[in-house]
Amino acid sequence: MKNFGVFCGGFSSEYDISIKSADTIIKNFPNEFRIFKIIVSRNSWEVEIENTRVSFDMNSGSFIFNGDSLILDYGIVYIHGNPGENGKIQAYLDMKNIPYLNSGVLASSLSFDKWYCNQFLRSFGIPVAKSLFLRSEFEVSPEQIVDELGLPVFVKPSDSGSSYGISKVKTKLEIQPALQKSFAEGGTTVVESFLDGVEVTCGVYRNIDGVQALPLTEIASENEFFDYDAKYNGKSQEITPARVSADVKLKVQERAKYIYSLLQLRSIARIDFMIVNDEPYVIEVNTTPGFSSASIVPQMLACQGISITEFWRQIIRAEVGL
Repeated sequence: MKNFGVFCGGFSSEYDISIKSADTIIKNFPNEFRIFKIIVSRNSWEVEIENTRVSFDMNSGSFIFNGDSLILDYGIVYIHGNPGENGKIQAYLDMKNIPYLNSGVLASSLSFDKWYCNQFLRSFGIPVAKSLFLRSEFEVSPEQIVDELGLPVFVKPSDSGSSYGISKVKTKLEIQPALQKSFAEGGTTVVESFLDGVEVTCGVYRNIDGVQALPLTEIASENEFFDYDAKYNGKSQEITPARVSADVKLKVQERAKYIYSLLQLRSIARIDFMIVNDEPYVIEVNTTPGFSSASIVPQMLACQGISITEFWRQIIRAEVGL
């Protein structure tokens, strides 16, 4: 029986959400495999097993429980943000020759950075919002931002997987506080022009028959946008399937599958779009989308009639051949 380890927790503001995602995966994992929860924090890496925690040795990919040494055969990196969604743990697993289900280092790192990813996609003719890239030492005035992008704009951390630090800015006076809020979460910031349309998201994964797109979910937030509160505290309607035409649905799904292949993604990804005049603009690519009971991807799977257990069984078969 092969041993899988779900790496969760991490260093970002979404630590607790990552734990919940891991719990959902573990609860529904195919029973022909053993799966363990590996909790990553800045101070320790520990395996939670039978209501206790033991140290995880990353040098050997193993841990000791009840006198037995258990070795990890495969990893599943499910940390939202640093150091998982950005590819750091994947790099370490690569060096230790421990295979994993997730997207690789380059795909994870590129997708994680909102600005660089969107510029990469733009170079292939994929529509994205007009944007500015900022570092904290860059001197850019609110007037310059408004002249370039107009109002309103979105200000968000570029190199953070978190839902924190994002602001919708409607006036010039709000720009500086929004930048400070963003830089508190990450080292770089992207300022994006406002896209006025219908927000949808599409889950994509690979099984042995190729890249598959799940039903679209429409995001109707009670807040100004789909922020942390809307995502995790019930301040949004997540409507699956999305209320869009068959033509728009197909266009979004085909674009999502193209992006998945273009970025060389693996396992599950979720790609967010804003539909403006029937044209899907990419908002961002998520290589570690939420997987808690309140998250969107499980809703998509339910709509498609795929159990979470069967979903992971399909991914394991496609990615590692078991």
